[in-house]
Amino acid sequence: MPLSHLRSWSSSDFGPSAEVFGKNGVLEEQKFPRFKKRETQVYVGNLPLDISEEEIRCLLKDFNPLHVHKIQNGCKCFAFVDVGSMQKVALAIQELNGKLFRKRKLYVNSNRSPKRTLDVTEWTQELLGLEKTSGQGFARTTACTQLVPKASVDPCKTEKPRTSIFAVPMEMRGSFLALLLRECFRDLGWLATIHSVGGDVGLLVTSIVPQTPFFWAMHVTETLHQNMQALFRALAEAEEQQPYLHDSAVRRGTRCLAEYQLGDYGWAWNRCWVLDRVDSWAVVTFIDFGQSATIPVQSLRSLDSDDFWTIPPLAQPFMLEKDIWSSCQVIHRILKGKITGALNLELHILKFEEFK
Repeated sequence: MPLSHLRSWSSSDFGPSAEVFGKNGVLEEQKFPRFKKRETQVYVGNLPLDISEEEIRCLLKDFNPLHVHKIQNGCKCFAFVDVGSMQKVALAIQELNGKLFRKRKLYVNSNRSPKRTLDVTEWTQELLGLEKTSGQGFARTTACTQLVPKASVDPCKTEKPRTSIFAVPMEMRGSFLALLLRECFRDLGWLATIHSVGGDVGLLVTSIVPQTPFFWAMHVTETLHQNMQALFRALAEAEEQQPYLHDSAVRRGTRCLAEYQLGDYGWAWNRCWVLDRVDSWAVVTFIDFGQSATIPVQSLRSLDSDDFWTIPPLAQPFMLEKDIWSSCQVIHRILKGKITGALNLELHILKFEEFK
């Protein structure tokens, strides 16, 4: 399927993205600027919430840090530290990765390090360690209010609506996304920026979690259209040139290319990440759609060049403010509504209320 069919998604109702379209609603050709690489930055994760930038400087004093950028996202804290050279980056990783600091195990890595082989034991321990600092992983909503008749009074009378509590899906939690971003994009900056969306928005729904308020969607903006165009064009051009992965190369953490069904538009090759493998099957997550699938190992193509991973994920997690999903018919539709806030302890998950 030609990826250009995605142009039939209409966003003419939304001011911020209207300028993207040329005559007859066709997307104008625009070159996407590459993200600047930060070879001299080191990532320091699992930091205490109350740590100051000065204390982070002190922690890396042996490497003469030039600049410290601390990021706190809910109950997670990490920092990017510019140490001036790639040699110092390597030394900092060797010296500090895995070191205990205030009873916390530090995760230190390069912001643009070569892809490393992921050990299953290390993966599990790292994910559990991050999860302990990511909060309780629950969301409250009045979406699933239950009206229960009182036993000894008029049956027409009802109790007050009760607030339902939903566990945040693992693939939406900050701990999981931080691991995905480090392995795929070598950059956690996306987590710190996606919660800045606010006001009236248009959301292109890509995936839902049935019977819960959670879903994945693309925020319809001019930047989104530019990113979609640049990414899908690059994947379409590279599709035939990318070799199929050797059986031994498919394991947890592998960046690859697989076919994804875009609703009525058919199938197209898209970026994905291997979550697990069972015999001849791979469980992958499609980075740009928030969707997981089980795919035959022999159908995966290589996509390990960083050139394909400079554009951040197209979709991000949201939750409905006052409802739950009961139908999948909303997928691949654009919803109009407003952002009403962010989920406590998982600030990257925004609350959305649809206009009726």
